[in-house]
Order: sequence, then structure tokens, then C-alpha cells
Amino acid sequence: MHHGFYDPGVPVSLSDHQFAQIRMVEAVLAFAGVQDDDEKKPKRIVDVGSGLGGSSRYLARKYGANCYGITLSPLEVQKAQALSASEGLAHKVFFQVADAMDQPFPDGHFNLVWCMESVVYMPDKMKFFRELARVAAPGATIIIVTWCHRELSPSDSLRPEEKDMLKRISDAAYLQGWSSANDFVKLAQSLSLEDIKCADWSANAAPTWPAVIQSYLTFKGFIALLRSGWKAIKGALVMPLIVEGYDKGLIKFVVVSCRKPK
Repeated sequence: MHHGFYDPGVPVSLSDHQFAQIRMVEAVLAFAGVQDDDEKKPKRIVDVGSGLGGSSRYLARKYGANCYGITLSPLEVQKAQALSASEGLAHKVFFQVADAMDQPFPDGHFNLVWCMESVVYMPDKMKFFRELARVAAPGATIIIVTWCHRELSPSDSLRPEEKDMLKRISDAAYLQGWSSANDFVKLAQSLSLEDIKCADWSANAAPTWPAVIQSYLTFKGFIALLRSGWKAIKGALVMPLIVEGYDKGLIKFVVVSCRKPK
């Protein structure tokens, strides 16, 4: 489940979350300057780490584009295809099992490269960024939305207790190493990508987690969690740590956008 975009300080519940997720997608597209007029809107989109395909379907509808989602999970592909068919989008949205760091697409294939909370699962961030740039067409927009750790000055480093907290979250959520927002900006710069922008939306994203925890404390939510299996339960158990990480300023939620040179 992806973060939503909330107004800071406003009480939220999980019932608000679907709308908040749509707000997040729209806010990201606006931040990156993705245009929706017929001449400039993206015609072909890749959703890297597509999960159940929510972003893919939304983007395909919004732009009338063909959207290609990739994930490592055959089960996610199966569910995403079924959901897309049920929404009449089987002819516009396509899913397949593929490695995000070795994508099965030709060079310069996509007008929009969309990565919603997938970079934290990549063991080699540089290789991942290179692959995003490779499949992007000249002039294409590349968007990375992710959580990361706080910024570090040249003389600073994460404290032992911070490293421990991030490790516990990573072990439960199967994350592959944490970076700072500036680390991602530097990766984009190293590939000569243009119009690089970065924004910290932690205050807007953080309310997601208390709302999710609240939902699990209801009878219906608790039963649903138990039925989801051990992997989901393990992830739920570290949610209070994620809330604490946001509260302490250790965990950040950022959006990075850039363009491949024409």
C-alpha cells in the first residue's frame, strides 16, 4: 500500500486513504510538470515496481497512454491483470514479471518513467538509476517517489540507534538499503539528467501510518491482517517504528523528478 498525500495536522482515517493516494499521484505529476495536453502528454509509460497496478491504471486512464508495469511477483502480475480487465483496461495496461535493474524494454522506449516507492527495494541504486535512464526516451520525465533517511552533512553519520531502527524496518519490510534524498539527486546528476528537482513531503505522507495502525485495531482489520499471512503481520509489527522514525525526523518521504536530455 502506497503513502497518501494528507494535509498536515488534520485527523485522518484509513477511509480517507484512497482519495489521499490519488492526491499523491496528482501532486507528484504536478511537481514533475507532466503535461496532459494532446501534444505533450505521455503516450507510453513504465511503472517500475507496479505491485497490483493501481498507479498503472490511473496513469493509463488519465493520459490515454499504454502503461507497462513490472514486478518480481507472479502473483501481483496475476492480480493486476485481473483488476485491469475488470476495469476495462486490459488493452491499455500490461503487466509482466521482470527485474527493474534489467528491464525487458528497448532503449528510449518510454515518455514517462514512474517509480512509486520501489527504489528502496533495489540493492544497487546506481544500476537502477542507469536502467531508468536507459528506457527513458529523449526528453522523457523520470519520477522517483520514495522514503529515505535524513540528510547527512559531510561530517555527519547515522547514529547507532538510528541504524538499528532502519535495520529493523528493513528486515520486516524486505528493504534493500537506505539512502538520503541528496544521494538520489547525485545519482541523477551523475547520469547527466536535466531539470532535477527534489522535495520533502514527509509532513504530507507521515499520517498514512497512524491511519493504517488504527485500521488494524478494529475487529475487521485485525482479522484481515491475520488472513494476509506472516509477511503482512511482520510488516504491521514495525509500523509503530515507522511512525517513530517520521516523528524523530529520521525517516523522510521525498519526490525526485528529472528529464532525459533530448
